[in-house]
Amino acid sequence: MKLIKEFKEFAVKGNMIDMAIGIIIGMAFNKVVDVLVKQIILPPLSLLTSGINFSNKKIILREAVTNSENTKIIDEVSIAYGTLIEVILNFIIIGFVMFIVVKMMNRLRQKSENEKDKTVITPKNIESLSDLKQLIKEQNELLKSKSKP
Repeated sequence: MKLIKEFKEFAVKGNMIDMAIGIIIGMAFNKVVDVLVKQIILPPLSLLTSGINFSNKKIILREAVTNSENTKIIDEVSIAYGTLIEVILNFIIIGFVMFIVVKMMNRLRQKSENEKDKTVITPKNIESLSDLKQLIKEQNELLKSKSKP
């Protein structure tokens, strides 16, 4: 019974809902990044490398053995190092794209939090805090002036 109660508290507090939303958004963002890498970034790189296809690169340890009717008796054994290179390149490209996206988002957030920059509309919560800070400063000045003889 205690386990069910803990699970209920976990689900009601919103942790599970927050995680589900994060996972769903992450999956959708993964599709965006996947298309960005495969359809936008890799084609120009393929042009630069004269269309090298790394997925075909491998070290053959044992050739496939076929009989006179061209049916395989023994499968080929190989180390597909090209696939590893392709995956590492994808990882580097995706990591770089994520770095740029996060950097741009941080720049936009910093710009929106800058109360002196009037070109970006300040969010209401930051504007309220700024107003509160100004009111506290004015109140402290009033209290200081009243306390001095």
